[in-house]
Amino acid sequence: MIRTIRRALLGALPEQVAKILRCIGAPNKFIHFPGATYNSDGLVTRHNADFLRDKLFVESYALARATGMTANDNPAWRHSVVYWAAYKASTLEGDFVECGVNRGSMSRGLIHYVDFGSLPKTLWLLDTFQGLAATHINDEERRLGRVPGGYTECLDAVRETFAPFKNVRVIPGTVPETLSQVTAQKVAYLAIDMNCVAPEIAAAEFFWDKLVSGAVIVLDDYGFELHEPQKRAFDEFAARRGCRVLSLPTGQGLIFKP
Repeated sequence: MIRTIRRALLGALPEQVAKILRCIGAPNKFIHFPGATYNSDGLVTRHNADFLRDKLFVESYALARATGMTANDNPAWRHSVVYWAAYKASTLEGDFVECGVNRGSMSRGLIHYVDFGSLPKTLWLLDTFQGLAATHINDEERRLGRVPGGYTECLDAVRETFAPFKNVRVIPGTVPETLSQVTAQKVAYLAIDMNCVAPEIAAAEFFWDKLVSGAVIVLDDYGFELHEPQKRAFDEFAARRGCRVLSLPTGQGLIFKP
């Protein structure tokens, strides 16, 4: 049986691989892909993945994982995208903003990666710190399985994680209600991961005019199967502003401010 599955996967297109994995009810980390350089978090490739051996990445990712991040898989490649975006943004004028933080794994990793504590910038972290708000979930998202809450309350843990960094601000509450508390006039980096359309688009619209030229928006859920409403919303958001979302095989999307 296993040999049959392996033979099928070797010659399959990515969407066929995903279908096979769903049919057998197993995540791809339990399937052997000969020659794979990376096999985790829904992504399998034979392409170069030498960032996994980079000392700075290894240190940053270890700090991220130490926050107790809740992931069903090992999202190292997603973290590498975030760290790259943060490095690019560190050369630009403007603050960093993350909307949808949970335990703060992404931001804790990027702080180390770009030595954020030494930068003349502020990192703003916005979240309920206890999951999704019922009022922000639309009917389509409910049909796709989105439910209120869904995450363990973690505000105290996040405050403890970022207490050593004087240029980090933790803002609890729902988006868009808390957006006005971000006093940054310019933004170089915006990460959005709130799992539903309403707060995500609200955040993008609020910060768009504050984004400096070349700033990056990282969309964590853009390409994931059960997040199609968010993808459609951001495709429309980008089109209205004369740009497009770059879809990544990690499931993320990137928007660059012209």
